Order: sequence, then C-alpha cells, then structure tokens
Amino acid sequence: MSVAEKIGAGLDRVLSMELVRVTERAAVAAARLRGRGDEKAADQVAVDAMRTELNRLTIKGTVVIGEGERDEAPMLYIGEEVGDGHGPEVDIALDPLEGTTICAKNLPNALAVVALATKGSLLNAPDVYMDKIAIGPGYADDVIDIDATPAQNIERLAKAKGVDVSQITACILDRPRHAALIEAVRGTGAAIRLIGDGDVAGVIHTTDPDETGIDIYMGIGGAPEGVLAAAALRCIGGQIQGRLILDTPEKRERAARMGVSDPDRVYHAHEMARGDVLFAATGVTDGNMLSGVKFSHNSITTHTIVLRSSSRTVREIKARHQDMDKF
Repeated sequence: MSVAEKIGAGLDRVLSMELVRVTERAAVAAARLRGRGDEKAADQVAVDAMRTELNRLTIKGTVVIGEGERDEAPMLYIGEEVGDGHGPEVDIALDPLEGTTICAKNLPNALAVVALATKGSLLNAPDVYMDKIAIGPGYADDVIDIDATPAQNIERLAKAKGVDVSQITACILDRPRHAALIEAVRGTGAAIRLIGDGDVAGVIHTTDPDETGIDIYMGIGGAPEGVLAAAALRCIGGQIQGRLILDTPEKRERAARMGVSDPDRVYHAHEMARGDVLFAATGVTDGNMLSGVKFSHNSITTHTIVLRSSSRTVREIKARHQDMDKF
C-alpha cells in the first residue's frame, strides 16, 4: 500500500501537526492588526495566510464551510479546492479569524480555526443563523434538548452535575435577539457570561468548565460556526444540538441547493461532523483557553490546541518562532 493509500484510509496523525501551522500563520497575521479597529483588513490578512498554508498540505481539500459563496468571497469560498492535489480527499471548515470585531477591539477569545474531516463528513451548512445548545463531556444524551425551555435545560444540567442551579453559568451572545433567553436563564438563578462575538470559542469553553467557568452554551449564532464547534466537540467530547433558522424562502432555497432536505431538522455533533475529524485553533487575542499571539523583538509566540477525534487526543502547543521572516 502506498503512503497516499495509507493516509486515505484515515486522516494521518501527521496532518494534525501540519494543521497547526495553518492556524498559527493566520493567527499571527491577524494579531498584527488587533486593536486597530479595521475588521475587514484583519480578516483579509488571516484569510490570505491561511489559504497559503492550506495549499502546502498534502491533501485534496474542498472548503465546505468558508468565508461565503464564491461570488461573495474571493478566497476560501465554499467549494474552493485547496491543498497540493495529493493525499486524502477531505472536507474543510474554517474561520481564519473567528471574532473579527474582537480582534479589531483587542478583546478576549479571537481565534484562527480549522477543522478537517474525511470527504463527505462535514455538514455543508449555508451561511445562515443556527439555534444551538451545547455542553461538555460526561453527561447522558438526554440532559439537554433544544426544544426544552431554557429553565428546563439549566435545571437538568444542574441535576446531572450534582450542583445547585446557582452554580451553573451559561454562555450567550450579547444580542438583542437573546433578551428573552437571558431573562429566562437569569430567572432560574443561574449566572450568564455574555460574549460580544466568537461563539466557536463559547461552545468549546463548555468542555472545561473548571478552567473557563462556562457550563452550557445557548442561543442563536452562525451555522458555519456551529459546524466548527461540532467538529471540536467530536474530538473532545460533549454535546451540541443545532437547528438552522431558515425563515425566508431565499434561505430555504439556498439550503436546499446545499443538500438540506428538512429545514426543521435538529442536528447533533455526529451529524454535523462525522468520521475522522481534526481540529486546530490558535489564539489571536488572550482568552479563557488560549493565549493570544505574543510579539517580541526576536520571536513570535503562539498558543494552539489541536484535537483528533479517532484518538480523542488533545494537544496544547506553545511555540516560539524565531524565524520571523516566515510570518
């Protein structure tokens, strides 16, 4: 069996380390513009850096979650082919700068994120909103239910965790659309961590509540971010449920073109990210789980988490890059 054939049987673990370089380069590029107030510029340099690194990988990759559809995004658009054209055929979900506003304002938890899975394994979600609920590992499958009330979900989680409701903290995007949700959660006595952006990070934070202080993620965010979060949860453990919000004929038609036959379907982690999955995220700004990029006069330091579903491996990589010309 050739090397390519061996890799094609499953995602080679070497790819997980190569994927780190992809998120590192995007994170460093974006970090150079953090706090400058220019969201578009920070996003564009991250996109450019990530695309360059993806094209160096030994893969036949297709972007299924990207910067948008081809006529909206010049690079890393949905359907774009990346890699050197050799090796395994893979689906790629990415967000070169998750939290563009966060980066522009130099606030916590901006990330560069990539998920890679065997071909046909990632949900080809349209760029619409998705209602989501997520918790970390170690709970029975029926603890959360996207169709239950916020109070019911909070109370079930507290019972499963063996704590009082007052010891539960929910992460919710700070948006006007969440006013009723926020009121309902606070009505239970639970605490809320409001975030301005970055719901991939918000979901991932549920996997380590002792470190992050977040037990559950609730609310409406982007569908592409839901797929990225599901990929991470497949690797770490945990649960996520999501339902696409297809509230106009145009959105339903676009979703149908992308293979969504049931607009009311509730997707779970294993349906959004199946098969062998790799996930990498590098901090752009300091956050609850990852430190942001640090620049010194002779080196650049990055902090990355890289995950693999088949082995449930979680690696944290703090790297000091002294060849600064490569960035």
